[in-house]
Formats: sequence, C-alpha cells, structure tokens
Amino acid sequence: MIQDNLLLILSLLFTISMLTMISSRVKIPYPIFLVIGGILISLIPGIPNIALDPELVFLIFLPPLLYAAAWNTSWKEFWRLRRAISMLGFGLVIFTSAAVALVSHAIIPDFPLAFGFLLGGIISPPDAVAATSVLQGLKAPKRVVTILEGESLVNDAASLIVFRFAVAAILTGQFAVLDASRTFFLVAGMGIAIGLAIAFVIFAIHRFLPTTPAIDAGISLISPYIMYVAAEHFHFSGVLSVVTGGLFLTYHSHKLFSYESRLNLLSLWDTLIFLLNGFVFILIGLELPVIIDGLGDYSVSEAIIYALIISLVTIVIRIVWVFPGAYLPRMLSRKIREKENNPGWKATFLVAWSGMRGVVSLASALAVPLFLTNGEAFPHRNLILFITFVVIIITLVLQGLSLRPLIRVLDIQENEKDGLETQSMLLRIQLAETVLSFIDTNYSEQVTNIETYKRVRDRYERMIEVTKKRLENEAGTSDDDPVRFYLPMYRRMLVEVVDVRRQELNRARVSGEYSEELIRERERELDLEEARLKTMKTSG
Repeated sequence: MIQDNLLLILSLLFTISMLTMISSRVKIPYPIFLVIGGILISLIPGIPNIALDPELVFLIFLPPLLYAAAWNTSWKEFWRLRRAISMLGFGLVIFTSAAVALVSHAIIPDFPLAFGFLLGGIISPPDAVAATSVLQGLKAPKRVVTILEGESLVNDAASLIVFRFAVAAILTGQFAVLDASRTFFLVAGMGIAIGLAIAFVIFAIHRFLPTTPAIDAGISLISPYIMYVAAEHFHFSGVLSVVTGGLFLTYHSHKLFSYESRLNLLSLWDTLIFLLNGFVFILIGLELPVIIDGLGDYSVSEAIIYALIISLVTIVIRIVWVFPGAYLPRMLSRKIREKENNPGWKATFLVAWSGMRGVVSLASALAVPLFLTNGEAFPHRNLILFITFVVIIITLVLQGLSLRPLIRVLDIQENEKDGLETQSMLLRIQLAETVLSFIDTNYSEQVTNIETYKRVRDRYERMIEVTKKRLENEAGTSDDDPVRFYLPMYRRMLVEVVDVRRQELNRARVSGEYSEELIRERERELDLEEARLKTMKTSG
C-alpha cells in the first residue's frame, strides 16, 4: 500500500515539485501538466503500481483541501453571488447526476441506474483548484473566478451526498426518494451544525487562550480533520462540516491571529495544499494504466467510447444549465434585473466552459468500496474509475488548454478591475487620513518639536496627495500625468533598495563581523518589507 511505502511517497512529492517548475517554464497550468506527466511516468518500465485504500482517500485529502478553499473564500462575495453559486452548486449537480445516470444506463450493458447515479455523483462537481490554477494569470473577470470558487464549496458537498446515497442503495438494494430526501436534509443540516459548533470552540481557543504562531498553525492543521471526523462519526456530512466551519473561521480570522501567525499560516497552507493537489493530479495519470488492466469484461475500446460519450454529456449539460440559469431569473424577476448587472453572454459562456474536473472526483472514484456487503467484488468499479479518469483528463486538457485562447477571442472586458483599483485608492486615503487624525490628536507637540515625528506625518500627507492625483487620472483628467509613471518606478526603487540591503547583509554574514542571530533577525525584517512592497505592487 502506498501509505506504507515512504520512499515512493517522497519520490512522488519530489517529482511533483519538478514537474510544477517545468510547467511554469512552459506556461502550462500545473494540474494539466501533472496529469500528462503521471501518464508518461506510468509507462516507464519498472514503475510500481500505486493503490490507495478507499477508506482513507476522503480522510487524507478532502478535509484540508475543502478547509483551504473555504478559508480563501470571501464570505461577503460568496453571499453576494449566492444565487448563481447555489444554482451551480446544487441544481447543476443534481441535473448532471441525473443526466449521467440516464445516459450511462442507456449505453452501457447491464449498468443499473443506481450505478449511473453513483457515476454521476462522482463526476458532477467541477474542481476549483483546476479552474483557478488554469485561470491564474489570465484576464478572467473576478466575478467568474468567485462563482467558480464558491460553486466548488457547495457542489463538493452536494455531489458527495449523492455519492453516499448511491453507494448505500447499491449495498442495500433499497432506495426510497422520500426517505432519501429527509435523510439528505438531516445529513446536511447536522453536518453544518457540527462544523459551526467545532468552529466556535476553535474560535474561543484562538481568541481567549494564549497561543503562539506554532500553536496556531497546529490547531489550524488539525481543525478540518476534527470537523470532518466528528461529523462522519455520527453519519452526517463531513464535507459540509468542514466547509461551514472554515467559512465561519475565515469570517472572524481578523480577530484570531497575530501578524506572525497569519504569515506563518499562509506559507504553511500554501505548501500543504500544493503538495496534496499535486499528489492527486499526478496520481490521476499514474493510476490510469492500472485501471485499464482491471477493466475485466469491458474492452479498452468499449470503455473509451463510454467515457467519451459521458465526457461530452458532462460538458454539454453544464452549458445547457448555465445559460438558462443566468438569464431566466432575470427575465422572470424585475427585482433581480434591478439588483444584479447583466452578466453578458461572454462571461456566462466562460463559466459554462470552466467545468474542469479534478481532486474531488478522483477522491470519490477511489473511495468506491472494493467489495459488497456479501463479500463479492463491487460490480463495475474499474469501469467507473476509468470513466472518471477519462472525464478528468478530457475536461482538464480540452477545456483547460482552450481557456487562454477562448478568453483572448471573447475579449471579455474586466470592468470590475477598475472598480477594485478605485476602491483600493479610496481605502488607502481613508486609512492615511485616520493616521493623520490620530497623530494630530495624540502627538501634536512631538510633531512640532521633533523632526522624526514630523517626517512620519509628512509621509502620510504625501500618500494622500499622490493617491488623490491617481484618482484624478482614473477619472480621465490626464493620460500623461507623471504620477501615473511615478508610483511604479518608486515601488521598483524601494524593492531594489531592499535587494541592495540584502546583498550587504550577505557580505556581512560571510565576513563574520556580526552574530548570525542578528543577521537572521535583519533578514526577516527585509523579507517582511519585500513582501509588503510586492503586495502593494500587485494590488495597485
């Protein structure tokens, strides 16, 4: 088993890092590159077969991935776009699951409808990591990215509940719509309640007990696992428990952590999520030959035909759902027309086309039981796995690689970017004016008599003046105002100054003139300053 083979795991993690660096060089999104790389690696003679215990798949991968997705989601934006997100996260999941169930039942011999719903539940949720990593660096509207990220939080829970009911129906041979509906709301509602309860306890620990950055990091790492395991122990939705708990904590995160803890957690979670996602995406490619060998009664050509048809169905179903979902409510409700801007067909099509499958679909497929309750092998398991893998690969490669030229052809104008830049400058002015008011109230005498205090006040006055000039530029008063060119050059100079200081610090380290502890302390200060400057540069 893979969990017992430490050397293989470490080799895979190293390979993931190497392939990701290569993908950056060739400008191919890393999920696509890792899948292709995994397939090529699996063809090398002597590469061992890789298998995961289905019972551990959800436990290992899902809690941290879902928690990180919830943590990086803005609750305000999530709530603002809740109608679009819920229609995709719940409605589209059910619609896709039903369509895949009917089509697979019709085209695959001796493939019961319950197995069709199992397959539909597995491949219905698009993957936020795949979508956002593919869209990263592209001029995709912020609204589109927010909808895709929010959709992934909701549709993961909905699809996994469909998955659970389908597995239960197959194992027991019984399924009642009314009972399933009641159970659905019970499982979902109690999962949400458990997640909120645990999140509140974690909030109280961070808020009222003395913690350190290391303790904060440790609690943050185990929190999603506690939420997931606690809910699953009582047979409720661990996914919704993690998502709601994560959203609650991210909403209150400004009250919980010091700046040191925030910086530490950011790096920690970035590393963990990168490795987990990379591991799953490369596993997609590595597992495919193993699944092909286990197809049993199905030939490879038959399985490919089934997989291609179902892949086409998942792509078309999303397009068929998204356009009516975007326009029908606007046609039927004047309130929606007045409250929400027209999304436009270009942005709507981009949402419809960004249906790449990934981590959750793979985890669900691998979590299909190996055996029935009577000890017999689970029917059609390898075929379900094969179809899932092909759907992931086709949506990742076909849709993922086509997004860049599609965005270029559609030429979607990002109106929200201008609004965000204006808000950024207004907020900068507001914060600077607050500082001036504070200084004038509490340190007026020092400002008058001490040059150092006066320089601090002058700095914020200049910040207000420069930012207001930029706002005037944005209003179109002057296209060639030197302020427009001054700020980027000024920030570049500040970054270069940090680099000069870092070089001198390295020379001091080599000379041995100062203690290593002192040099490391100054190096950390430079790291924080550089991070602040580069954040200012990217935020405008």
